[in-house]
Amino acid sequence: QVQLVESGGGLVQAGGSLRLSCAASGSTFSSYAVGWFRQPPGKEREFVATISWNGRSTYYADSVKGRFTISRDNAKTTVYLQMNSLKPEDTAVYSCAADRMGIIATTADDYDYWGPGTQVTVSS
Repeated sequence: QVQLVESGGGLVQAGGSLRLSCAASGSTFSSYAVGWFRQPPGKEREFVATISWNGRSTYYADSVKGRFTISRDNAKTTVYLQMNSLKPEDTAVYSCAADRMGIIATTADDYDYWGPGTQVTVSS
């Protein structure tokens, strides 16, 4: 069993940066892949980024490629999402999720555990 808690969300102006953290409890976390998803207001949840269990593989949605960076520190059982050059359309609730298979995945159904989410609001 893995519990996930996101932090680092908030209000930022367009062009600014935020770093989200996904802190996990559970000794097996280092073997899990982790993904970030977001749900903009009034829209469906969408994939943002994913990282493999060892950090060697990452994959991004086209909408964030070149602006967002996913990374992990297994010693701290934490995954990060560095978000730069933020745009108003990045406004959403951001959630992290863990996948026991350990390999990168872009579909929400592939993930086994989810955090409650953190709000990111980008003003124009």
